[in-house]
Amino acid sequence: MALLKFTDWWDRFFAIGIILKGLDGALELVGGLFLLFVAPEQIKDLAILITQPELTDDPNDFIANHILQGASGLSDHVVVFTAAYLLAHGIVKVVLVTALLLDKLWAYPWMIGVLVIFILYQFYQLTLTPSLGLVVLTVFDILIVGLTWHEYVRHRRRRKELT
Repeated sequence: MALLKFTDWWDRFFAIGIILKGLDGALELVGGLFLLFVAPEQIKDLAILITQPELTDDPNDFIANHILQGASGLSDHVVVFTAAYLLAHGIVKVVLVTALLLDKLWAYPWMIGVLVIFILYQFYQLTLTPSLGLVVLTVFDILIVGLTWHEYVRHRRRRKELT
């Protein structure tokens, strides 16, 4: 089983980026599973428990109020959709990152294509509900697409040189 080789700083930078993307995928899997097994009312109770100390000190706390607002809008339908969305994203990312780390050439264009679809959806979401977190995620995904393309070209060139 061949593993991705780290021959220079580009390879290391790429590896760090895709490992972070894989960790993102793993967190999405955990979050999706959490949502499948925890009822919306339990999530609301957890949000109150977590934010209560901060809101006692500062009733106008931006983050705590947004957590409560998000939790209060949860319904069974929203939770199931979000869980399915997170699980699908997580599975795709983990599989593709694993394939890239195992040096599978087919995974490069798939990773680029999947991330471009995610980026387009994120742009759409940003037009509806702008958020700093989504902007950061979108910029990170664009960076990973660029790095993946760069490594794909280099990877193909190396393979041609060997034949």
